[in-house]
Amino acid sequence: MTRLLALPVLAVMIAGCSLVTLDLTPRIRPLQEQTVEGSGRAKILLLDVSGFLSEVGASPGLVVGTAPPRVPLLVRLREELKKAAEDPDVRALLVRINSPGGTVTAADIIHQELDGWKRETGRPVVAVMLDVAASGGYYVALAADTIVAHPTSVTGSIGVIMFSLNAEGLMQKVGLSAGAIKSGERKDMGSPFRTLTDEERKIFQGVIDDLYAQFVAKLVAGRRLPPETARSVADGRIYSAQQALALKLVDRVGYMPDAIDAARRAAGVDEARVVVYHRPRDYRATYYASAQAAAPGPDVPLLELATLLGAGPRFLYLWWP
Repeated sequence: MTRLLALPVLAVMIAGCSLVTLDLTPRIRPLQEQTVEGSGRAKILLLDVSGFLSEVGASPGLVVGTAPPRVPLLVRLREELKKAAEDPDVRALLVRINSPGGTVTAADIIHQELDGWKRETGRPVVAVMLDVAASGGYYVALAADTIVAHPTSVTGSIGVIMFSLNAEGLMQKVGLSAGAIKSGERKDMGSPFRTLTDEERKIFQGVIDDLYAQFVAKLVAGRRLPPETARSVADGRIYSAQQALALKLVDRVGYMPDAIDAARRAAGVDEARVVVYHRPRDYRATYYASAQAAAPGPDVPLLELATLLGAGPRFLYLWWP
């Protein structure tokens, strides 16, 4: 009876409102610390860098239920680093990388954040490569003091690539054309509606050469390689873990326990807890768990790349065979 009386009252309340707003947006909770392995007061923070590296968040997919909102990679990484810097018991950072790379800017920002944390805190950073740590993924690893590659890792692909779409022929077949009113001859260079000229290709190549030089400079500084040696290995090819070790692109080949041991020794402690930062409802029971579940639907890296290319040519540190 009470419920029946409540319904008319609710109807009157709604009818008397000019606008009814229901905010059903899931709230992003603060990070919580969880120990996944080990003991002792000293901590080694496990930080996850995986998937397509982008300076923007992934496009939201269709989510059924009350799944927690996805926090963009750069936002999460910055948040975790700040929390770790404020905790004196965090004695080292272990960066787990499983990424083919992504945009030049995203890879550079992550490298800078890790390098800045290392210089600000004076604490060591160890990178461990899992399945793939290529191109931008390897660029990120170059910020570490020590790089450990899983025996089956694929790395390398050092270089820059730019994808562009040319739909001019298709449009001609269906009887469509596109025009641009522009302030200068090169204003629409890279447009998918016309072919690049030779001069425009040279302009793009000049930008790519500059970004490639930045990658090589990071390689020279991070791995202490002579410039000529760095350029010889940075021709875009991929390497196995053993090949990378022989070329001094990594420091050792091993498994996660080996990487944890390297971080422990770099921190100068006999025992330490491996900890992760997570939000409520995130599953982080072991050091193999990802920091954030993948979004539902089609392959996320492919969707992100398609979104980026839809906005025009982009410069990428990416291995995408």
